[in-house]
Amino acid sequence: MALMHCTFFSEVLNVTTAMNVILPQDRPYLPVQPRNPAAGEKHPVLFLLHGMTDNHSAWLRNTSIERYAEAKGLAVVMPEVDLSFYTDMAYGRKYWTFISEELPVLARTFFPLSEERSETFVAGLSMGGYGAFKLALRCPDMFAAGASLSGALNMADVRTRRTDADANQLFDLIFGQEPFHGTDNDLLHVAKELGAAPGLKPALYQCCGTEDFLYDDNLVFRNTAAEAGLDLTYVEGPGTHEWGYWDVHIEKILQWLPLELLAKPQPDAD
Repeated sequence: MALMHCTFFSEVLNVTTAMNVILPQDRPYLPVQPRNPAAGEKHPVLFLLHGMTDNHSAWLRNTSIERYAEAKGLAVVMPEVDLSFYTDMAYGRKYWTFISEELPVLARTFFPLSEERSETFVAGLSMGGYGAFKLALRCPDMFAAGASLSGALNMADVRTRRTDADANQLFDLIFGQEPFHGTDNDLLHVAKELGAAPGLKPALYQCCGTEDFLYDDNLVFRNTAAEAGLDLTYVEGPGTHEWGYWDVHIEKILQWLPLELLAKPQPDAD
């Protein structure tokens, strides 16, 4: 794999920001080749989102995502979004517009990434799990699949439970002070709306540790998605809110993604 550290100017955010990108490369000495598009073709891509206390470097520093993606011939785009909850902030920058509109265009301008829905995926952890499902549910024509690891999927209740002043101030900066239920930032509402609507719907993968502080919220989303008739793969088991859990499960998510593996054996040497 090739690793690119990309710093660029965002017109939407009006600030210089960054993303890390890993790209498949030819490995001619391997007996079996991972998928690698021919000249003129483009790589299937996973947009991989960070959590609340991290940035675009977190997945690379804390997991083996580069090694896992190489086996799949999958490009991975890891953007920086600050403490935004992937939202057009009430008092701040327009991170939803950035992540849903500008970033995919820029990433495909800079790198040979597929534009096909069938080869475009999104995943994230914690705050990034919220962002991943927001993208998958609100942009079903763009993403074939979305995955949440220990996601903050029931933000209306998260806001209600957090009574400390710093958290309330942060959430007010992001979401404003208007009612949260029934808005485009309420994933339970968005899931119900998508389930009732005709048209494309993404495959969803949701996992959370049973000892995670967001476990009960994940159960609420699981039940809502089931009632809405969405295609959800739900996985739970022992685990807390930590990188050991996410490293194990991001590999499982890559195995779950509907990738067509085009691995082919190298011809025997003469």
